[in-house]
Amino acid sequence: MKSLHKGLVAAAVMIGGLLSASIVSAQDLPAPPAPGVSKRVDDIRASGVLRVGVLNNEPWLVQDTLGGDQPWSGPAWLLAETYAKLLGVKVQEVPVSGETKVTLLAANQADISITALGVSPEREKVVDFIVYSNNSTCMIGRADNAKFAAATTIEDLNTPDFDLVYGIGAPDDTYLKNRFPNAKVRGVTTAIDEVLAGHADSTPYNRIQAVRLMKKVSGLKSLPEDCQHSTEQSSDVGMAIDKNQPEFLDWLRAVATAMKSEVVAEEDRATAALD
Repeated sequence: MKSLHKGLVAAAVMIGGLLSASIVSAQDLPAPPAPGVSKRVDDIRASGVLRVGVLNNEPWLVQDTLGGDQPWSGPAWLLAETYAKLLGVKVQEVPVSGETKVTLLAANQADISITALGVSPEREKVVDFIVYSNNSTCMIGRADNAKFAAATTIEDLNTPDFDLVYGIGAPDDTYLKNRFPNAKVRGVTTAIDEVLAGHADSTPYNRIQAVRLMKKVSGLKSLPEDCQHSTEQSSDVGMAIDKNQPEFLDWLRAVATAMKSEVVAEEDRATAALD
């Protein structure tokens, strides 16, 4: 059954990629900078490849380990392939690590780092971002908890009746106290275990991991109900290029904006395929 599941996921990845490609090819996407406008673009055209830093970070960039036609999938890969197509070049993967996924840009080892990068003031000092997604949280609780089951919006949790927990040392402390000033908020060793055991009503949970959790543990509910598109504790996610490339940056951002619906659809597909 496990091999069958992997096969179905691989097929879904391949079909999703084909569908996305067909939709994108029909769009009137912004043309890349003309020759002589951007040195980076001129160099990419001359080399015949768009060098992209890659590191698995689901669902934004997902490595295919099953031997499919596409080595990667996800919204970042969709954008990278589209950029390369518009430039008339091929994509060249440059494997990176957590330590080198940003520093390789200043070293000119890649044109774009496409592994999902959280936008932060520190990173914005050294790279420019093409934002195409976000990371966020949901409030998770047991569906058989009468209070939590009756809640229909996040705001419903902001009453003294609700016991909300966070992992001690996690940044969720500030979020919960500011978002739910009327609820009982306390720190515990393992927040999700407290909720699963029925000792607390709800806890914040990363939206990507929440999708996985609710697949593995039946009887859970999220607020908002559409956890995948939650805006709670939202932070920008994108790909990055080295500083001082305004023409290249403007074009990359314009293409990502024009492809927003395809990028969202590909992220949803990749998220649904997570184990």
